[in-house]
Amino acid sequence: MSGLVVYFSRNGENYFGGELKNLEKGNTEVIAEYIHELTGADLFKVEPSVEYPIDYMECIDVAKKEQKQNARPEIKETLNDISSYDTIYIGFPNWWGTLPMPMFTQLEQLDFGGKTVKPFVTHEGSGFGTSKKDLKKLCAGADIKNGLSIPGVNVGDAKGTVEAWINE
Repeated sequence: MSGLVVYFSRNGENYFGGELKNLEKGNTEVIAEYIHELTGADLFKVEPSVEYPIDYMECIDVAKKEQKQNARPEIKETLNDISSYDTIYIGFPNWWGTLPMPMFTQLEQLDFGGKTVKPFVTHEGSGFGTSKKDLKKLCAGADIKNGLSIPGVNVGDAKGTVEAWINE
C-alpha cells in the first residue's frame, strides 16, 4: 500500500502576503508536490469542470455563493477508488472557513474506512477554520491525524516543515 495526495489548488490572482499576486502555481499544489517528492505518494488534483474566475474578488464571490448554497460543483475527473492506499493526504486552501466546495464533491464519493488521513491547508491567517469538523464527516471511518497549516507566504520555504509533519 502507498500514499495518495488529494488536493485542490488555484493559481492565478491570489491573496498572498497581504496583497494580490498572480501565482503560476497555487500554494496548495506546492505543498502537494513536496509531499509527493518526500513520500512518493500519488497525486490527484480536484479540478472544477467550470473554472473559477481569474480575478480574485470574483473568485471569492463565487466560492462564497457555492458555500451558502452547499453546492457540489461538477469536477473534471472523479477519483472513485482509494482502496489501494493506506494514507491519504488531503490538501486545500481555506475558502470561507473550510474546504472549497469541489473537495466536498470529490471526498463524499470515497470510502475512507480504515484509512489514515493527514490534512493540510494553505491560508492567509485563518488556519483550518471549521474544515476539521467537515473532514470528520467527509472522511467517516478514517483515522484523521494532526493537520498541517501553512500560510501561503511560507509555502516556498516549507519543505522541511512538511517533512517533519509527514514523519510525525
